[in-house]
Amino acid sequence: MSTQPALADGRLLFLLILICPLGILAFTPTFSEPLSNLTVAVGRDATFTCMVQHLGGYRVGWVKADTKAIQAIHDHVITHNPRVSVSHNDHSTWNLHVRSVQEEDRGQYMCQINTDPMKSQMGHLEVVVPPDFIQEETSGDVMVPEGGTVKLTCRARGYPQPKVIWRREDNVEIISKEANGLKNKLPLFEGEILKLSKITRSEMGAYLCIASNSIPPTVSKRILVNVHFHPVIQVPNQLVGAPLGTDVTLECLVEASPKSINYWIRDSGDMVISSEKYDVSGVGKSMFEVKMILVIRNFQKSDVGSYRCIAKNSLGEVESNIRLYEIPGQNRRPPSPTRYDEEDDYAEQYGSAEEEEATREEASNAVDGPWPNQPTAPFHTPPHQPPAASSAASRLLPLRLDL
Repeated sequence: MSTQPALADGRLLFLLILICPLGILAFTPTFSEPLSNLTVAVGRDATFTCMVQHLGGYRVGWVKADTKAIQAIHDHVITHNPRVSVSHNDHSTWNLHVRSVQEEDRGQYMCQINTDPMKSQMGHLEVVVPPDFIQEETSGDVMVPEGGTVKLTCRARGYPQPKVIWRREDNVEIISKEANGLKNKLPLFEGEILKLSKITRSEMGAYLCIASNSIPPTVSKRILVNVHFHPVIQVPNQLVGAPLGTDVTLECLVEASPKSINYWIRDSGDMVISSEKYDVSGVGKSMFEVKMILVIRNFQKSDVGSYRCIAKNSLGEVESNIRLYEIPGQNRRPPSPTRYDEEDDYAEQYGSAEEEEATREEASNAVDGPWPNQPTAPFHTPPHQPPAASSAASRLLPLRLDL
């Protein structure tokens, strides 16, 4: 039996398979699912999946539709982009991978089957970019004289285009002044440019520009606005009185920007510095407000006089005067040591004869005694006189008894 006819039939079948895809001999390939659209943040990976039935001997290709650039055919990558690769599973699931997606990867991608006519479906790759600031077009910290105008700018980029809003870091309202002089107080201001005209010291502080486009993370930039003006001093009490022996506190409220050098001077011209006698301190109230505090311990007659609080910065110098005087008759007495026992507790609740006597004596002194700072008349104690006999006793006559 000759084997030549069987061998010839086998070669013919092999050539037929090479020339005609198996799908022609069986079923026409179809897509079993549509190609999904993808939204990927820049830097992440994206994968398109093309589901095919009855592929047979046909081939699957990938094309970037907007540029007509072939990405891959079957198992072979055609593009020179090293971030692109392909994979498949059982000839029914075909994947196009794009690693570390960049903005230039955005666009339409086509999955093709080389039938006649060609079959294809498309999916869109959307590359989103979180917001970021364009540093060379964004303001930094600024200094402006009081009454001047400052323009703050925050330029942001991203995809979609970010929205920029402004707010104050201390949550105080932003004052927007219109050309006609009207003022608007806004908790938030929207726009890349914030203009502050005829600025006042109350508008000094940190401003935050915040850029967002629904793609995390939201970014913000802190811009410090310094408003410069010469020092101003306010004195709550320009005349202060105190009894001797007490501690006295003097206060001055200073507003200055740049920050001022603050100090105290007595009427003698001597600078007051912290010591056992004096306590000099300052408490910051805001960016431009400081409370100057001078405590004079154990106030004495030598402390009576004028005290000047002085503030000085690069724009000027200012001072204010406080007059300190003695309040007579209220000298503080040092407390005596106390001892607690049951008698003290009883006296505290119910009083005592000694306390009542002392109270009556103090009341008598308060009424009859001299006023403070009035000359006191010398007090002469009258000579001792024996008590007068009662009228009844003076009328008694001696009685003699004669036995």
